[in-house]
Parts: sequence; structure tokens; C-alpha cells
Amino acid sequence: MHVADTEVLGLIANAGLMVRLVLMVLLVFSMACWAIIITKTIQFRRARREDEAFVEYFWKTADLSKAFAKAKKLPNSPVGRTFRAAYLELSRIRQKTDEGASFGSPQSAVERCLRRSGDNEVDHMSQWLSFLATTGNTTPFIGLFGTVWGIMNAFHGIGLRGSANLAVVAPGISEALVATAAGLAAAIPAVIAYNHFMTRLKSLDSQLKGFSLEFMSIVEREILPFAR
Repeated sequence: MHVADTEVLGLIANAGLMVRLVLMVLLVFSMACWAIIITKTIQFRRARREDEAFVEYFWKTADLSKAFAKAKKLPNSPVGRTFRAAYLELSRIRQKTDEGASFGSPQSAVERCLRRSGDNEVDHMSQWLSFLATTGNTTPFIGLFGTVWGIMNAFHGIGLRGSANLAVVAPGISEALVATAAGLAAAIPAVIAYNHFMTRLKSLDSQLKGFSLEFMSIVEREILPFAR
């Protein structure tokens, strides 16, 4: 192990109870954030890969039932799940119409289904992102609290010994700086990841809305003959 790493571990081991508690809290935040970052990275990659596969197949086939079967094989595709919800709604409208029931506006029913499903997909993909934002906003202040506490210990040591030499001040200042570094180490990846995932989320939202508009043009052709 590097000498600097050994010294940092020594500072943590010899830090006061409050500073060690602060470091433990920051460690929990950091571990949770990295778990979320890894999980969401895998989730977004799978969603993008399966979305591309579904959209490509959707425009190659003119059969909505085949597209529905394809979407069922791509469970991680937000666009595919949105299409499945709209297809089922369209099938329900067709069945009710065949049974003699009347709809005021079948197009509106499918549009609402697409909008509701798209919103649900965005909400699903945004789960736990708020924790990254919370971590980015709060952990620097938690680290700052540890910093202030460490400096207070340094001044307390000066008061007890009546001396301000480096040997007296160094331990408190060192643990204060470790708390500051730990707070930043937890916050910086969280902020970067949050901004990255929010950009991906906005892109997904735009893709879902674009697909919904294009699908509605097909739906209008499909439902107009029996919606009159």
C-alpha cells in the first residue's frame, strides 16, 4: 500500500468519534450512489439497445400484431412497452366496437394511453436519480461539518497545551481535511452521474413522444374505418 494511503487510513483510525461518524455517513452515501450509478448505467444501456431493435423492426413490418410479439420479447424497451400498452388499448376498442359499443373518440383514448404509458416509462427510468441529486447537494455540507469539528478539536488541543505548534494543530487539521475530501469524493460522482442520466432521460422522453406521434398516424388509419 502506498505511504500516503497508509497515512490517510491512520488519520481516519485516529480521528475523533464525531469525525469518524461523519466519514461513515459519507461512505454509506458514496456506496449507495455507486450502486445506483452502476444499476442505472446497465438499465439505460439495455433500454437503448432494445429500443433500437424494436423501432427498427417496427418500421420494417407492416403487421402490428408481429410488432406486438416482438415488443414482448424486449422487456427492457420503454418504446416497446409503450407500444404494447397502446396496442392493447386499440385491441380493446376494436373488440368493444365489434360488440356494438360506441366510443366518442377512439383516437383520444389511444392518445391518452400513449401519453400515460410514456409518462410511466419516464418515471420508471428516473427512479433513484433523486438520491444522486440529494447526495450531490448534501454530502459537501456533511463533509464541511466534519471539517469544522476537526478544526474545533485542533483549537481545543491548543487550549489544553497552551501551544500552537504544528504537533498540536496537525491532527485536528488533518482529520478536518479528510472530512472535506470525503464529502467531495461522494458529491462529485453523484452530480456528474445525475446530469448524465437526466440528459439520457430527456432523450428518452423525446423518443417516446416522437414514436407516439408517428404511431398515432398509423392508429388513425387503423381505427377510422370502424370508428364512424
